[in-house]
Amino acid sequence: MRLRTVLACLLWSALPALALASAADGPPRAPAARATEAARGADAPMRTVYRCTRGGTVSLSSAPEPGSRCTGITYDANSAKVPDLWQVPGEQRGVLYQRQQDGVTVYGTRKLPGSTPVLDFSVAAPPDSPAHAGLGDLGPPQLQRYPEAFRGAARLIGVDEALLRTIAHVESGFDPEAVSAKGAMGVMQLMPEVVAAYEVTNPFNPNQSIQAGARLLRELIRRYPGDMDKVAAAYNAGTQAVDRHGGVPPYAETRAYVAKVAALLPKYRAGLAAIAKRT
Repeated sequence: MRLRTVLACLLWSALPALALASAADGPPRAPAARATEAARGADAPMRTVYRCTRGGTVSLSSAPEPGSRCTGITYDANSAKVPDLWQVPGEQRGVLYQRQQDGVTVYGTRKLPGSTPVLDFSVAAPPDSPAHAGLGDLGPPQLQRYPEAFRGAARLIGVDEALLRTIAHVESGFDPEAVSAKGAMGVMQLMPEVVAAYEVTNPFNPNQSIQAGARLLRELIRRYPGDMDKVAAAYNAGTQAVDRHGGVPPYAETRAYVAKVAALLPKYRAGLAAIAKRT
């Protein structure tokens, strides 16, 4: 696939996830970019991307979209930083399409008549976000891990023990020494600000970690009553990200995390119910 330049223009925020779409022979230039580059000379390659609005939605295209209001944004392709082409809050995800327009191939993020999908793009969480896909792998419930700590915290704080265990499973795989690339620590992967807020003296102590994780979950459940996806997403990416996006943020890491929670939670509930019947 010869898409790297087009993707760099259109999907500035998704470059890491889409780097594999490039090939050694280089990408095609968008028509407007080719014209601008020719006018300025090969030593100063410029790129033009069109930001198009229609019906309250924003899309990017390598040429003006028919039926949309479009503004061209031209910038130096050799610049270390690609400008904010979307000009909307938050990160983006969707589908890159190609279409024929005026005899040339055009790429864009809006599905127009005659468009064919090229690839899905998914956005990594911003560098300052705590979001991660979770260190724990899917598998059978691990009901033998810290049973007294989980049972005690769930009863004391008033949260679902199955949910508490599920979050621990996804976050750390129950590893009390786990540290994520974003700085989260311990069984419940507490971020430093959570450690400070709940006055945790040792985030690597399983009992302290589980107690603080339970308290955080209680706050999130009260904030998002009846919406377990939002609760899980907020534990992972923070409440600001969930509120800004009106639900699960479009971060690839958070979506993978929420999917893990959804898959494991019923297994933990069933496992704990089976134990309760035997006792």
